[in-house]
Amino acid sequence: MNILELANVEASYGPVRALRGVTLAVPKGKIVTVLGANGAGKSTILKTISGIIDPNKGQIRFAGEEIQRRDPAWIVRRGIGHVPEGREVFPLLTVDENLRMGAYTRGDAAGIAQDLEMVYAYFPILKERFRQEAGLLSGGQQQMLAISRALLSRPKLMLMDEPSLGLSPLLTREIFRIIGLINRQQGMTILLVEQNANMALEVADYGYVLEVGRIVMEDTCKRLLEKEDVQEFYLGMKAQGVRGQRRWKKKKQWR
Repeated sequence: MNILELANVEASYGPVRALRGVTLAVPKGKIVTVLGANGAGKSTILKTISGIIDPNKGQIRFAGEEIQRRDPAWIVRRGIGHVPEGREVFPLLTVDENLRMGAYTRGDAAGIAQDLEMVYAYFPILKERFRQEAGLLSGGQQQMLAISRALLSRPKLMLMDEPSLGLSPLLTREIFRIIGLINRQQGMTILLVEQNANMALEVADYGYVLEVGRIVMEDTCKRLLEKEDVQEFYLGMKAQGVRGQRRWKKKKQWR
């Protein structure tokens, strides 16, 4: 059963078309990843789902209901949490205040207290620093806080945008370990946008490859790991923005 479905979604930034007929599905309880170079449109997919950007065309269905062009607050209440690229914590608020901002749509004090303990179990450093201003945390700690803040809304689906951005390899591995735990222990469905293809394909069940706003490849992550194009351009040399996309195009033309 798919909890999220996009059908022929198009979106633009002014005259620039960012998404060109994107169709994808996210099964309930699974982790699905979207891979692609910088500027491919990965973050735009998540922003369109969460209501930050209105699509020009296409349908977005969540739990069987069309949600395109809905207010972002309404979408959060329906059960979609968004961990944005660059974390975007509230720097002058404490860790505790940031977490409670994630629960602003809820009125169950006992449930919120229970979920606070849950995220502290995943990220003990946040409990140690719950009175500290979020802007004074390290980049890795802010990423932990952003994930935890989204969990406090009790989402049915989490959208995660580049969780490894700016983190050391050690912290990246730890963040992805916790993402896998959240999926397994909470049954959380996750749509993950990520440039670190190695980590994304290891943790996810199914993957899509996005090129200049279009889905050009999809398969189970196990099979994507075996594909020559993915190995060469994402696992070996990694995508290098527009230059990487052009080289991939040339490669496909030669075949």
